[in-house]
Amino acid sequence: MRSINKYDVVVVGGGAAGVAASVGAARAGAKTLLVERNPYLGGSATHAGVSSFCGFYTRGESPQQITGGVGNIVLDYLRREQADIEIYKTSIGNQIIQFESEDLKYLLDTMLQDEGVDILLHTHLIGCFTENGKIGRLHLMDDEGDYWVSAKCFVDASGDANLARFAGAPIRWGGEDQSAQFATLMMRIENIPEHFKLTPAIIQDAIEKAIAGGMQGFSKQTGLILKKTGKTSGIAILPSYKLNSLAASELTKAEQNTRKQARAYIEAFRTYIPQMKDCVMVLSGPRLGIRESRRIIGKEVLTGSQIIEAQKSDNAIGRGAWPSEAHNSESGLADYIFVKEGDYYHIPIGVLENETISNMWSAGRTISVDKVAYSSIRVMGTCFVTGHAAGVAAALSSSEKRSTIKSIQDELKRQGAFV
Repeated sequence: MRSINKYDVVVVGGGAAGVAASVGAARAGAKTLLVERNPYLGGSATHAGVSSFCGFYTRGESPQQITGGVGNIVLDYLRREQADIEIYKTSIGNQIIQFESEDLKYLLDTMLQDEGVDILLHTHLIGCFTENGKIGRLHLMDDEGDYWVSAKCFVDASGDANLARFAGAPIRWGGEDQSAQFATLMMRIENIPEHFKLTPAIIQDAIEKAIAGGMQGFSKQTGLILKKTGKTSGIAILPSYKLNSLAASELTKAEQNTRKQARAYIEAFRTYIPQMKDCVMVLSGPRLGIRESRRIIGKEVLTGSQIIEAQKSDNAIGRGAWPSEAHNSESGLADYIFVKEGDYYHIPIGVLENETISNMWSAGRTISVDKVAYSSIRVMGTCFVTGHAAGVAAALSSSEKRSTIKSIQDELKRQGAFV
């Protein structure tokens, strides 16, 4: 069996949280490895077609950027390469940053290489060795077989708490009611008239007419199609499925079902929206966009009331401001609970930690929050924040010096994060 040299920090998952954790750890002086099961980095931004960053700004007339650090470095790379990005305000008053997934794939490769992070793509986590409350090494697999990687500290940025589960840390599925939000297959649609605005009302009217005309297979009666100014393509957020587990049998049903839905939506648009008579779907996914699955039970729990009231904390490692955006309704649109306008909440260090495994930090969608707070922290802007903090904490914990909340905060600030 193969083995790879020991690292200071190994990060599992190459989405927003994992990228931020890897850069944060490397900049704090740790020898760092990032492992990712997909053939490229970016997570949902590249592999699920969610080509927009939410959560970088506060809500309102005078938005304040609250995601700095690695999130800001990513934006700098996109701007430096003159990538096609657009920042715009949504109907709910929050700003979204749209980009092209292909730009992000390349620039994340470049950025992590520049930062000195070792990367293993096409790499699956299949287990770990845990002893006396510490992970010693990860059991990984690629197409040549299985092997082990050891490290002093680890970051679970898998999105689904896969490392926490293998390590035996306490986890749960979904929220307090053990249910998860709808997963959605993103659709890239071409041949949309340049100046035609597809509103949720237009989409709903078309789907209602399609149903009345005998069409079947729709999970939502309306939704959103995100289209950049002056472009003839857009990303549709429509085909959805309620996941009960991450078993292959369940995911297979979900993927097949949502692909079938995608064809039904395209047919409805062509038939009942005159401006869309020539539209075509050029890409779906390629992976189902999973909004919610497993997360840890941590030393602290960030609650809905804390985010809504924009509470601050002395042990904060970052900021969040995206509203609680829950996708639980078959009507098609999200249910929102807003953070105070123009304000942000603090994310405490304890939500990244668990009581069982002392050398593992959680980041992104895997952190310890209740159902309302989860619907805010799951977006990519906030995942950059928690990932950056987890990477810095892991790096400092792997050194001879004992990490403290002050040392973590100081290092995050040194790296440009907003604490």
